[in-house]
Amino acid sequence: MKPAPTDRQGQFLAYIHNYSLLNGRPPAEADMQRFFQVSPPSVHQMVLTLERRGFIRRVPGAARRITLLVTDGSLPPLQPHQFRNKREEP
Repeated sequence: MKPAPTDRQGQFLAYIHNYSLLNGRPPAEADMQRFFQVSPPSVHQMVLTLERRGFIRRVPGAARRITLLVTDGSLPPLQPHQFRNKREEP
């Protein structure tokens, strides 16, 4: 049995799910970077962590090739402002 995702991991998983539903394809790392307002290395490390923990599958070197390996019912609601970079808020 897989361990449960952390709150932050859950938000990334929820974003990937919602983005895929709305756009018909998974997000690029740049999309996640803009949404969560974090650096490219932070997004890439999160993607690697989600893959290592068994929450997603991806094709390295191929854009937009993320597949969720968790059920929709196990995803938390997406909370757009909860995990954004606090330094950039007014």
